[in-house]
Amino acid sequence: MRTNRFGAGLLGLIAAAGVMMAPISSVAQGSLEEQSKRRQEKKNEWRNIAIGSGAVGLLGLLKHDNTLTFAGAGGALYSLNRYEQDRKSQSKIDHARAAYFSKPYFYRDGKRYVRKSVTRNGKKYYRFVRAD
Repeated sequence: MRTNRFGAGLLGLIAAAGVMMAPISSVAQGSLEEQSKRRQEKKNEWRNIAIGSGAVGLLGLLKHDNTLTFAGAGGALYSLNRYEQDRKSQSKIDHARAAYFSKPYFYRDGKRYVRKSVTRNGKKYYRFVRAD
């Protein structure tokens, strides 16, 4: 009976680890704009986790439970640290994108590409087209 309980717990642990280690979607490997959007989503997740952890820490303080207090405070601090890392990373991605589109042209594989402005839905965008 005890081995069945241990086996079920081990199986549950393996399943949970498999879900957590799933590969990141291909969206994160796309263009700089998609990377920036993905980073924003992750920032929001870390912010929400920090808020929840802070609430757990506050609950621990109100109930005089040191375990809840330290677990909540530790979770909130770690989440805030990850939020800050993602904020800086998103800023670097946005700066790289701005630097890329600030150039009037570039060369790739011996071909010249020039920046052209495009208007869609009343918004102005840039794109690079090959200059022949």
